[in-house]
Amino acid sequence: MSKLKSVLKKDKNFILREEFQNNLLRRINSEKDKIKLGGGKKAIDNLHSKKKLHCRERIELLIDSNTYFMELNTFAAFGMYEEHGGAPSSGTIFGIGKIHGRNCVIVANDATVKAGAWFPITCKKNLRAQEIAMENKLPIIYLVDSAGVFLPMQDEIFPDKEHFGRIFRNNAVISSMGIPQIAAIMGPCVAGGAYLPIMSDEALIVEGTGSIFLAGAHLVKAAIGEITDNESLGGATVTTEISGITDEKMQSDEECLEKIRELVSKFGEMDKAGFDRVKSRNAAYDETEIYGIIPQDSSKPYDTYELICRIIDDGDFDEFKPTYGKTIITGYARIDGWAVGIVANQRSIVKSKSGEMQFGGVIYSDSADKAARFILNCNQRKIPILFLQDVTGFMVGSRSEHGGIIKDGAKMVNAVANSTVPKITIITGNSYGAGNYAMCGKAYDPRFIFAYPNAQIAVMGGSQASNVLLDIKTGQLKKQGKEITEEDKKKFLDEIKKRYEDQTNVLYAASRLWVDEIIDPADTRKIVSYCIELANNNPEMKKFNVGVIQT
Repeated sequence: MSKLKSVLKKDKNFILREEFQNNLLRRINSEKDKIKLGGGKKAIDNLHSKKKLHCRERIELLIDSNTYFMELNTFAAFGMYEEHGGAPSSGTIFGIGKIHGRNCVIVANDATVKAGAWFPITCKKNLRAQEIAMENKLPIIYLVDSAGVFLPMQDEIFPDKEHFGRIFRNNAVISSMGIPQIAAIMGPCVAGGAYLPIMSDEALIVEGTGSIFLAGAHLVKAAIGEITDNESLGGATVTTEISGITDEKMQSDEECLEKIRELVSKFGEMDKAGFDRVKSRNAAYDETEIYGIIPQDSSKPYDTYELICRIIDDGDFDEFKPTYGKTIITGYARIDGWAVGIVANQRSIVKSKSGEMQFGGVIYSDSADKAARFILNCNQRKIPILFLQDVTGFMVGSRSEHGGIIKDGAKMVNAVANSTVPKITIITGNSYGAGNYAMCGKAYDPRFIFAYPNAQIAVMGGSQASNVLLDIKTGQLKKQGKEITEEDKKKFLDEIKKRYEDQTNVLYAASRLWVDEIIDPADTRKIVSYCIELANNNPEMKKFNVGVIQT
């Protein structure tokens, strides 16, 4: 095994890059601080006046003291639903934390955001939480406090496969998989939303604040003329002593959360996948130096080895095919003691085996072939794979097409799609076109996918897209016997570039759950290590088989 040596110079360029990344992080963290207030301080105070805790306070009491809570999809719905007053974090908090040392997925409605109502993206976020629980065999805790579906958008959340009903279907599947589900009814739980806690394996309810029914008092009166109240319909006493739909009545949020902790403490030990881990060693170089590696301009090259040696243990890197297919780096390493295979786009300009200069961040035939072979090796040896994605796409042009770039790219995509070992993806820069797919974008089922604050996701870069669209528009006008003026060209290009800038921004991606979270680059080691720990909880991996691959 060889050691990666850094030749990074802390010159003026380093300082400018570092300052750029820190500014991005400050903006991300500032937005996150606002989001964490949910519906605002006044709304949280209002909850407290009703002897209820805010969802974040509930999570803090539920997990072990002074332990890490990996919150995911924090930026869900960012910039969305503005016509309805917005929905910070989509009105639902979810993440993974330890309860008596056991990793659990925790989902909590934020009652300060439209009374915890479900927007379309809220449903997608809850489905992602359940997916993570299923893929990693993690117990899941639901802290329910929701008014149900946000009715003005019911047509976008109710009937389809990935809509509201899928949540309850997943409840049944998760239970059949032997994964524990505990629900705490800590506020209203209405209509279809009532099925989520009752389809869990155990349901607790808080007296005075928790209630559960298919129809509230107003709807009952409208439907059948009966006059009643919500407490009589489905309060804590009714549901624990008369209907028996909940299992135990709790006097307060605090008591309810402590009860969940007691229940989780008695869970039996699960089998593990058996991923290899040895004693952790620190990275050879300071992780915060990553800030000074990645350039401000995403089109500029940098040496990806400099990034890797700040993530892996002690710089030890057993590279696979180091002199072949150089625009992708492949190799074995350890992160916090865990064995990992790394597939990373090399962003510096390199020479091919024939001496031809190759663009950094572009996937060529030889690099695609190498990556596919490496992925097969990792599956054979049961080694999780970390994808460090900074890719502008596959190489184009007649020479590449004649050389079979589509065929070689298909080999790599096939290997990624059929890989059964856990895949963790971090978008460290660009993520364009088919390169997003080949480097395990969201469509290729990574166990977890993250992005650095500078990440950009799109079918192609803004300048390329604007020029392509301008050519099309010019051609259309010529067919009509018209010419486009230089002023109109500039206006058109500016409009396209502005739209692409907005849509490729990492917050746009995070709001739509294309990534699980935007992370601080300096936390990469901690996050990757925790993700492998979570993945190690599921011992069931299918046998790796690739589909038809043309050679």
